[in-house]
Amino acid sequence: MNKALDQFKQLVGKKLDEMPSKAGNWLAGTLVAIDKDQIKVSYTVTPAMCNPARILHGGVASMMLDDVIGMGNFAAGSEYLMTSINLNVDFLSAAQIGEKLDVSAKLVRSGANLNHWEAVITKYSGKLVAKASSNMIKTHVKVSDLGL
Repeated sequence: MNKALDQFKQLVGKKLDEMPSKAGNWLAGTLVAIDKDQIKVSYTVTPAMCNPARILHGGVASMMLDDVIGMGNFAAGSEYLMTSINLNVDFLSAAQIGEKLDVSAKLVRSGANLNHWEAVITKYSGKLVAKASSNMIKTHVKVSDLGL
């Protein structure tokens, strides 16, 4: 039984603004779908998420990707907290204020100490905004010790 996945499944369709990640709460995405090896969260680009050119800031796009990968990895059910050791992002097109985006992440490989994820940001039109890959490494911190 995967308690974390069960908790996330109850959040499908809801705004993710009361999660353990304060940065993720600021993004205020909505969980669209989740399973043990994949997740999808939708976001609306706000002015606060943009650079001076009024397009989605690369750092915010990276934060979306990292946060969704992190939630997916947590829901995958490791007994130990895992943390990012890298995040490689390619920015492929701009997103404007008011545009709705989906961030989808998939667990590509799950190992004893390392999980490899791939993720994409797409517009509702299907156009790719960014893509990323990330490796998550197991720490010595038990998830149960965090009270999550």
